[in-house]
Amino acid sequence: MAINEANRIRRAHKQAKITQAMSESLTTAPEQGAIDYTEFQIRDPEAFARNMLTVFEESRKVMDSLVEKSDSQVGAYSAFNELSEAGRTMGDIWQMWLQNPAKLAEVQAELSYSYMALWQSTMLAMMGQPTEPVAEPDPTDKRFKDPAWEENPYFNYWKQAYLITTRWAEDLLQKTDGLNEDQRHRSEFHLRLLTSALSPSNFPTTNPEVVRETFRTNAENLVEGMANLTRDLASSGDLLKISQTDGTAFEVGGNLGVTPGNVIFQNDTFQLIQYAPTTERVHQTPILIVPPWINKFYILDLTEKKSFVRHLVSQGFTVFLMSWVNPGPEFKEHTFEDYMRDGVLTAAAKVREETSESQCNVLGYCVGGTLLASTLAYLAGRGEDLFKSATFLTTQVDFEHAGDLKVFTDDAQLAALEDMMAERGYLDGSRMATVFNMMRPRDLIWPYVINNYLLGKQPVAFDLLFWNQDSTRLPAANHKFYLRRFYLENRLAKGEMELGGTKLDLGRVTLPIYELAAKEDHIAPAQSVYVGSRLFGGPTEYVLAGSGHIAGVINPPNPEKPKYQYWTNPERPTTLENFIDSATETKGSWWPHWIDWLSERSGPQIEARTPGAVLEPIEDAPGSYVRVRH
Repeated sequence: MAINEANRIRRAHKQAKITQAMSESLTTAPEQGAIDYTEFQIRDPEAFARNMLTVFEESRKVMDSLVEKSDSQVGAYSAFNELSEAGRTMGDIWQMWLQNPAKLAEVQAELSYSYMALWQSTMLAMMGQPTEPVAEPDPTDKRFKDPAWEENPYFNYWKQAYLITTRWAEDLLQKTDGLNEDQRHRSEFHLRLLTSALSPSNFPTTNPEVVRETFRTNAENLVEGMANLTRDLASSGDLLKISQTDGTAFEVGGNLGVTPGNVIFQNDTFQLIQYAPTTERVHQTPILIVPPWINKFYILDLTEKKSFVRHLVSQGFTVFLMSWVNPGPEFKEHTFEDYMRDGVLTAAAKVREETSESQCNVLGYCVGGTLLASTLAYLAGRGEDLFKSATFLTTQVDFEHAGDLKVFTDDAQLAALEDMMAERGYLDGSRMATVFNMMRPRDLIWPYVINNYLLGKQPVAFDLLFWNQDSTRLPAANHKFYLRRFYLENRLAKGEMELGGTKLDLGRVTLPIYELAAKEDHIAPAQSVYVGSRLFGGPTEYVLAGSGHIAGVINPPNPEKPKYQYWTNPERPTTLENFIDSATETKGSWWPHWIDWLSERSGPQIEARTPGAVLEPIEDAPGSYVRVRH
């Protein structure tokens, strides 16, 4: 043991010397005409060696922990699996280029020329000579904001080499012949996944902020980073869950999801919340909200200033909301049709019972909207008219242009996923969370790897990211149906889907519809939502909001500082491009526009309703179902 300990100490000292040599290479002598970066130097070699020894020891423990989790780390919807898929995809692309040696030699020559230009530029910079960059990052690229990426030749070299290579690879993919639309989409997604992972900002020796912090603290940041990684591993389920926010700063029912109300009904599938009025009078027609079950409803009821629910109540509406159960293995056979019958239809019946109104307005968000649209088609096929109007927020009903999620729904991926769900009875929420994070790795993965594990910092408190990490499980039968029938086979849009023996035809849905899409949505792309909105048979108001799937929706009015914008176009041209070309842009939130639309379909004003006047209250909002974690 003593010999091993001595060897480890010698290795740590050797590493310290290597790092010191690297730090010297990062600094250019003042007499050479460049900036003297003394910040890139070790302060205390002994302390540095001790801390590096700790990092080595803790990294071994982390590796042991990862090996123990190896059975759950692989498989469908894991980062390891998708990176492997990305490698195979890029290998297939390369094989296609090998079949055309002349064309391959041409594109390789372009890359070699760029590398040579970069090398010459770097040599001149190291001699203190002014140079023009060979490749520059996009001004919006936050990865390269540190001044050293520009000022220090070492970091500037890695930055430009990365940009040259990734742009060459993207161009190579664009020039690849013989790919169909799905293959090209899959290849583009996997290339983005790989290139985001290989950025020099993600590695401790090529990120100036990390190198600077490592030298400043004598590697204390790496020790703290290893401790953060160890804690994340200990608190993770199937897959490593990288902390994106300070989880101790928020509590559902404490400072999130706090709009007053009562749970007035519950079954095994959902709790029904009726919110307390804040106005003396309300519109006669109530509204029922159907959130997605793929995550938790309080995205619509975040902090007071961001709460969609609170705003709706303040505008004089009687608001009911479904809070889905976080299912366990006992929900294995719970189907999409069960979510319609025991969920939406039961909730609508309870709203009628509580208010004595024959109809209510209804709103569906994301997959909750897809369920709602299917329910409306089911009711139309049966000649039933339960709802007065419908609002869809970032909802797809036609999945031909469904975006990056289609990458995860081919036959092979679904077969592997179904095997996993069959064994457990559900899909662990961490896997869907991983999928959503992989769709935006530059924003949702790598910044937190750098902050938590390389810089050794704690993530800041952010309500939206707390919600993003508060994932839910998905019942096997329901999720299988949803992915296969909607994403893979697109049966609803084709008119080939049945629920409860009734064929679904969206063209028979003739009630007024408000359809909101988000311009930068990567989950329900605006194009996909637009195409789907044209399948309904009644009057449809399509509105395009700025930003993405969440921020585009949760954009409360702020007259002093309006955020984002929205576009309207009563002409409803055949394509989204034509819609945008002739649309009217309005600065600020879309909420007031929708409130006006909804008010016209919500009847006269009546005395405000007390929650649970007919159905006895069970507990206060937000209820107990939403508090169940993982």
